[in-house]
Amino acid sequence: MNHRPRRSVLYMPGSKSRALDKAATLPADALILDLEDAVSPAEKSAARDLVCEAVKSRPFGPREVIVRINGAQTEWGEADLAAAAEARPDAILLPKVESPDDIAKARAVAGDIAIWAMMETPRGLLNADAIAAAPGLACMVMGTNDLAKELHASHILGRTPMIASLGLALLAARAHGLAIIDGVYNAFKDDEGLRVECEQGRDMGFDGKTLIHPAQLAVTNEVFGPSPDALEEARAQIAAFEQTEASGGGVAVVNGRIVENLHVENARRLLAEADAIATLEEAAR
Repeated sequence: MNHRPRRSVLYMPGSKSRALDKAATLPADALILDLEDAVSPAEKSAARDLVCEAVKSRPFGPREVIVRINGAQTEWGEADLAAAAEARPDAILLPKVESPDDIAKARAVAGDIAIWAMMETPRGLLNADAIAAAPGLACMVMGTNDLAKELHASHILGRTPMIASLGLALLAARAHGLAIIDGVYNAFKDDEGLRVECEQGRDMGFDGKTLIHPAQLAVTNEVFGPSPDALEEARAQIAAFEQTEASGGGVAVVNGRIVENLHVENARRLLAEADAIATLEEAAR
């Protein structure tokens, strides 16, 4: 299993050279260098050149680097895909994916570069299982702003209008062994609201959250990272289970709760994630 940390996945505007320079110093697990929503039509070509040169020069250290291109149906999409494939980021993020064909067409150009898919339209969510099964897809990313617009839904605390869509994407991603990243929280100065939404996403099963501002990194990394208490319990569960197995005893118990194989598997996953986060943070210093 790949335990590459993706607690915080930060969008950076591809048209801003200073933003790209700053990205190399930020405590984000992954960076999305954006050629789509964050770039005006007049700046698309220049942003493409800027982003691809930055990717080629590899100034971002151990952070995972993803380029979000414009859609294939736009006048910039084909050139974006070709340039991103040549630059070879860790992944190429496709906007508004609605079918497995979207993945296949991108792979024909991108080759062995991982493809990520924005899940942000009703048709895309209804086709989530088929999309998740597409060869070459590594991660789904929720595009909750565009999705809310398409659904005519409101942005409210608790995201009740979004729950069905979030759940569909989660089911599809986990059924096919993919990573999945939650959508953005727009109020970048509202740490309390961000924490609530991060906790909701974590509890649902998302690997991390996309972010629109560096000020959101600390809260997001904290919430999506394993807590000391969780790690202590994980170690205790593994130790109790292994001791019970070795002694030929009956049932392992930790804190009054039975520990079974599924709990041990989850505990080992949690410890592996903690190790991967520590490795990433050490390498980024």
